[in-house]
Amino acid sequence: MGVPGTSHSCGDGALPPTNLAYFDDMRKLHSNAIVAGVITEGERLAVVLDQTILHPQGGGQPFDTGSIEAVDGTIKFCVTDVRTKSGVVYHYGNYHENRVMEATGFEPGHEVKISVDGARRTLNSRLHSAGHLLDACMSNIGLGSLEPGKGYHFPDGPFVEYKGTIPSSDLENKRDALESEANHLIALGGQVRATVASYSEAAALCGGRLPDYIAKESCPRIICLGENLGCPCGGTHVLAISEIGEIKVSQIRVRKGVTKVYYNLPKSEA
Repeated sequence: MGVPGTSHSCGDGALPPTNLAYFDDMRKLHSNAIVAGVITEGERLAVVLDQTILHPQGGGQPFDTGSIEAVDGTIKFCVTDVRTKSGVVYHYGNYHENRVMEATGFEPGHEVKISVDGARRTLNSRLHSAGHLLDACMSNIGLGSLEPGKGYHFPDGPFVEYKGTIPSSDLENKRDALESEANHLIALGGQVRATVASYSEAAALCGGRLPDYIAKESCPRIICLGENLGCPCGGTHVLAISEIGEIKVSQIRVRKGVTKVYYNLPKSEA
C-alpha cells in the first residue's frame, strides 16, 4: 500500500516535477537539493525542490517533518507538512525566526540542505511495513481470498482493510492466528526490498497480477518483505522485517462486506 508512484517524478504546470529521492534510499535523512520555487497559498507558505527525501502524506502514510536550510546557514525553513499535487511535492512550513536579517527567503536556484525528523520517519516506516506484513499473514492463515484494500498507517489507530468477510464466530481465533503469524515472521526476519520494475516484472513480484489502478505502460515501485509476495507502494519502509518490532492485532471488525484489521506496535507507544 502507499502512494502508487510509477516513476521518480511526474508533474504539470510551471513548476517542475519533484524527484522522489527516498524511492532509492529510504534511510537517508540528510540530502541536498535545489529550490524550484516558493509558493504562497493564502496564509500557507510552501517550498518546492527539484528533489526531496521528505515523504508527502498519501497512501495511508503520514507526512514527514524536518527542515530545509541554505547551505551557508543564513536561511532555515521548518517543514511542518508535506503534500503532493500532480507530481509536485510542496513542503509547507515557516522560516525560522533566527534567520539572518539580510536573508529574505529562498529563491529559485538556491542550493539547500534537507533534514528529516528521524524518529517520526522510523515510526511511520515501521507502521507501514507492519501493514504490508499483515497482508502476507492473511494468506498464510487461510484468509487469502480476502482482497487487500486501503491501509491507514498512522500512529493513532492503524488498520488494514480487506474486501470480504470472516464469520463472526471465527473473528477471535483469526485475530490470535494473525498476531501469532505476524510475530513469527518478524522473528524469522528477512530483507525489505524496493524495486522499480516494468509492468510485467512488477506483476510477477506480486503473484501474477497488479491492481487495476496501475497503468500497463507504467513502471511501478514494488515493496517485497522477505520471500512474501510484493505490493505496489510509494511509501517508506524498514530495511529488515525484524525492525518492525512486536505487532499487536487489537481487533478485527467486519461491516458491510469489508474486514478491518486494527493493529499497533506496543514498543512504539509512550
